[in-house]
Amino acid sequence: MSDSMAEASSDSAQRRCAMPERAKLHLAMIVCQLGFAGNHIIMKIALNMGISLLVFPIYRNIVALVALVPFAYFLEKRDRPPISISLLLQFFILGLIGLTCNQEFYYLGLDNTSATFASASENSVPAITFLMAAIFGMEQVHLNRKDGIAKVLGTVSTVAGSLVITLYKGPTLFESNLQSHQSYFLLSLGNVKVTSWTLGCIYLIGHCLCCSSWIIIQTPLLKKYPARLSIASFAYFFSILQYLVIAVAFERDSQAWIVNSTDELLTIFYTGLVASAMTYAIQIYVIDKAGPLFVSVYLPLQTLLVAIIEAIPLGQEFYLGGIIGAIFIVIGLYLVVWGKGEERKFVEEKSSVSGNDSNGKSSSHASIIQPLLATSTN
Repeated sequence: MSDSMAEASSDSAQRRCAMPERAKLHLAMIVCQLGFAGNHIIMKIALNMGISLLVFPIYRNIVALVALVPFAYFLEKRDRPPISISLLLQFFILGLIGLTCNQEFYYLGLDNTSATFASASENSVPAITFLMAAIFGMEQVHLNRKDGIAKVLGTVSTVAGSLVITLYKGPTLFESNLQSHQSYFLLSLGNVKVTSWTLGCIYLIGHCLCCSSWIIIQTPLLKKYPARLSIASFAYFFSILQYLVIAVAFERDSQAWIVNSTDELLTIFYTGLVASAMTYAIQIYVIDKAGPLFVSVYLPLQTLLVAIIEAIPLGQEFYLGGIIGAIFIVIGLYLVVWGKGEERKFVEEKSSVSGNDSNGKSSSHASIIQPLLATSTN
């Protein structure tokens, strides 16, 4: 009797200590955004140290590919359909748009602006994705409902924010005097090399368009090939080949292929393992458990983290145009997210009423209380 009581007490204690599933998802997204924030900072430092914009991505993508392949091979054995020429062509295009062009636009944009603005610009990705999905008929827009109006207003706000960041730099709002007490490694970020702020912002818009295109292209591809990690592995493989061809053709400095310092080596491994492989795996996990809206809600967190790191310990300047643009982008993001949530509730309520009607029940007695995010059956 005492043994059974002890076992019951132990099980109860374990249940009390166990982290709720929702808390795990929140923690996972915080870790993910910390990884992205670190990537913005570390990449800015690496660019100011003079890394090659053509050679560095090859090493980064090789590290990411090596990290992803074992998981893709063992976890998705049953999900991988046979490979065809058509699928390989789609993987090639996915690698070209989602990685090669995407990364190069990001590096060029970051090189000419700051980590804070590069991070802020990425908050426009959900709204741009919605706009592209609406154009291609993958997303419905209902202007006679509040969810449709919210999505449209959110998209307009996000585009306006991107234009403000691009066209209006404005006066300096904050300038730290902490640089005299920093190490050389940190000063390499504070000593910003800016060739053209406007051109850098245009590059970042190209980066966001590529991110959104990456999402749009994957949607029909996943129906034919339902193995996310395998798709990512193929995309990284083709991106490496593409970058190799480009680097051999255009990188004239043979020294660019040599890793010259421990800092550069650590940057390669961080961006490959953390900013590429780890964050991708976390997002797949969270999307599977809670849906893409849950992931997008956390996007502004990385902007806040980057801004704090740049402004306080690293002494980066804050500009009025960037702050105004970031506010518009964040407002637009949440309008789109809220609109999508309301749309999902409307669809679930309608399907609930229709289901009850088909069973011979009156729609006036149908329960329309449905969860915003469907409970996972796993």
